Amino acid sequence: MSLLIIIIATVLVNNFVLSYFLGICPFLGVSGKASSAIGMGFAVTFVMTLTAAITWLIKYEILIPFHLPFLEYVS
Repeated sequence: MSLLIIIIATVLVNNFVLSYFLGICPFLGVSGKASSAIGMGFAVTFVMTLTAAITWLIKYEILIPFHLPFLEYVS
């Protein structure tokens, strides 16, 4: 039962696309053709991966070594 609650929370409540509407503009712009939608999907995936990597580097290479964890919310 708890696994079902975790899955529902992950899919519906903690899903950043649904909660912050990050995917609405690209979806509306390229939903007409499958090839352009696939291209936009790869572009969004690339940008999100790059952003996660940069954020990880900032946290573990700058904020934590210099004892600045309070700036984590700003960056």
